[in-house]
Amino acid sequence: MSQPTRQKREKAGRRAERYAALWLWVRGYKILEMRYKTREGEIDIIARKGDVLACIEVKQRSKASHAVEAVSYASEQRIMAAAEIYVTRNPYLLEEDFELRFDVLYVIGKSGWGRIDHLKDAFRAY
Repeated sequence: MSQPTRQKREKAGRRAERYAALWLWVRGYKILEMRYKTREGEIDIIARKGDVLACIEVKQRSKASHAVEAVSYASEQRIMAAAEIYVTRNPYLLEEDFELRFDVLYVIGKSGWGRIDHLKDAFRAY
């Protein structure tokens, strides 16, 4: 992949994450973190709505059929590991009753804009 193409995809991905955060905020989610990084992995968006703490993976694809295949088992494992670190680093969460949920938000369209499909509870930590 050429460098300009890689940079364009990176830029579109970041734009999709900002667009997704705005979309969530309009729907009543409080955005706690964006691009939360640990040694174990990264979570694109951590948001709270009521008693739900949602760790959200954002995937931008030009077609819906390509988006569904974009989240691998390995990426799920990295997201769950990063979520565990986030919860332990924020002890106030341990004092509250909340549901930890893993969602995927698909941005379907070009350049980081388009229709959003929100798949709640896309995978679980056991």
